[in-house]
Amino acid sequence: MDDPGQLSEFGKVLIIGVMGILLVSLTLFLGKIVSPKKPTPEKLSTYECGEEAVGSSWIAFNSRFYVIALVFLLFDVEMIFIFPWATVFGRPELIGADGRWGWFTLTEMAVFIGILIIGLVYVWKKGDLAWIKSRVVSPAVQVSIPKSAYDALNRKTYKARKYQPPVAEVPGEASQRAAGEMKRPAFKPMLRKPGGTSS
Repeated sequence: MDDPGQLSEFGKVLIIGVMGILLVSLTLFLGKIVSPKKPTPEKLSTYECGEEAVGSSWIAFNSRFYVIALVFLLFDVEMIFIFPWATVFGRPELIGADGRWGWFTLTEMAVFIGILIIGLVYVWKKGDLAWIKSRVVSPAVQVSIPKSAYDALNRKTYKARKYQPPVAEVPGEASQRAAGEMKRPAFKPMLRKPGGTSS
């Protein structure tokens, strides 16, 4: 039995992780203390990989970038799983002990990569990886109204009435208005001017 005073393999990983966190924190702390602080407009500007930033950074971000990032992460994680598989099962002594290990590991990795490739082909055929989709799909909704009713509404011609602005109301005239006439809204819209005052 191993000596309980010795570190296990997980203990070594824990020590490496703690030392890594401490060294990175110490380096960042020393950089904060020692580095000169002379901010200029150029230093405070947004860094865009060597390009000058134009306009505000609060812009709409195209969601198609997320699809590319997800595909990259998928195959990046696949490489993390393939590397230990290749280093462990690529040892000559393991293959020499039993020749079936080679076929087993090859089949295992073929199934793993095959599942990922099937998913990639499915998404590719569906058109989700295309930057600009060439096939426009109109949404279809199941309703109980027959299509002929929609066609009749679309064929019918409508006459537009001339717009009549509301007439300023004189106090005392409200009771004399006819019931069918247009009424003023029951609230007063509050509009904010750029100066911060409301009208």
